[in-house]
Amino acid sequence: MSSYDFIGIGLGPYNLGLACLTAPIADLDGLFLEARDDVSWHPGMLLESSRLQTPFLADLVTLADPTSSYTFLSYLKEIGRLYPFYIRENFYPLRVEYDAYCRWAAGKLSNLRFGHQVTAVEYDPADDRYVVSATVDGGTVTHRARHVVLGTGTPPHLPPACAGLTSDAVHNSRYLENRDALRAKRSITVVGSGQSAAEIYHDLLGDIHTHGYRLNWVTRSPRFFPLEYTKLTLEMTSPDYVDYFHALPEATRYRLEAEQKGLFKGISADLIDGIFDLLYATSVHGPVNTRLLTNTELTEVTYDEAAGVHTLALRHVEQERNCTLETEGLVLATGYHFRVPAYLDPIRDRLRFDGHGRLDVARNYSIDHTGRGVFLQNGGTHTHSITSPDLGMGPYRNAWIIRELLGREPYPIEKSITFQEFGVPS
Repeated sequence: MSSYDFIGIGLGPYNLGLACLTAPIADLDGLFLEARDDVSWHPGMLLESSRLQTPFLADLVTLADPTSSYTFLSYLKEIGRLYPFYIRENFYPLRVEYDAYCRWAAGKLSNLRFGHQVTAVEYDPADDRYVVSATVDGGTVTHRARHVVLGTGTPPHLPPACAGLTSDAVHNSRYLENRDALRAKRSITVVGSGQSAAEIYHDLLGDIHTHGYRLNWVTRSPRFFPLEYTKLTLEMTSPDYVDYFHALPEATRYRLEAEQKGLFKGISADLIDGIFDLLYATSVHGPVNTRLLTNTELTEVTYDEAAGVHTLALRHVEQERNCTLETEGLVLATGYHFRVPAYLDPIRDRLRFDGHGRLDVARNYSIDHTGRGVFLQNGGTHTHSITSPDLGMGPYRNAWIIRELLGREPYPIEKSITFQEFGVPS
């Protein structure tokens, strides 16, 4: 049974970034386990023209180590696209090239193990090690490590209205693989209020005349909220704000978590404008067979299998009135919610939970009672605010975790970078 300093579970951007940043550190031995067969970043949403909502500097490593050989610019240089990217004069990479960049970085690392589905994390007090079991090729392998870093991400979320639904409804995480089947239907409805819903609606709107379907977009939000991306607001993705937010009382943090969703779940302003412009251009020759319904909450979904039709029970939030909408195709762009992985059940007594039953993530990103045994990537908007899912804060978090693993700071960690003060002035 092999033993390591730490084991990373999952290979999304955050643990992949940790793998890149720890690769040059000779006295830190890590292993990364991924259930899938390769690195793939939201493959169901890799639309051809979709861009990241963060600049290229928010790559796997740059904001911790701009000299790293794993930067996005190093990737572009190696594949011969650095000058085209420079001439493009747009800081925001395409999603497809960010995905390709992650694959490129993974291909340079030797301590990644794919096809390893972690089934259990246990603790052996005899030598103070965690024992991680995984299935691979029909068998089971186990590895030991002093520390574990959880990076399995946030799984797709379906609203309560869809509980028990058995139909061909599609969560946005599987949109691309189902796009052709959706286009063949007579009607499609997109439910959701964020960037993914907007990207899917825009994608389907561009083909509405070609395929002749009716297209609806239903959102509970009172309007199509743009992602707030002004510079003083962006200072909330900072060490300063993490310090401030984490020190607040639990009840206050939970209230702010609900209020701040628009700061990281909004729609890019240029996409909102692009949707309007496409609606305008499409309407030149007559009305567009589409409806955009705001303030509208999905309360129930039923499915007539013989007719292939979903019936959506809707409630207008402000008018407090009910209505129904029939649609053949249904896309649920309802996001992702973190759930404590079942493989942690054997060590649940070693983990900290808050008064709401969620993991109590310490300032140093640990979730165990020792404060340095098990660490969490993402999943902490209730403790670390909007910095938790922010790609640009991934390298910062990894620099913290690496310092905890090593007891020293190979990557300097910024203490304060903002012009504004978030708490009571001293």
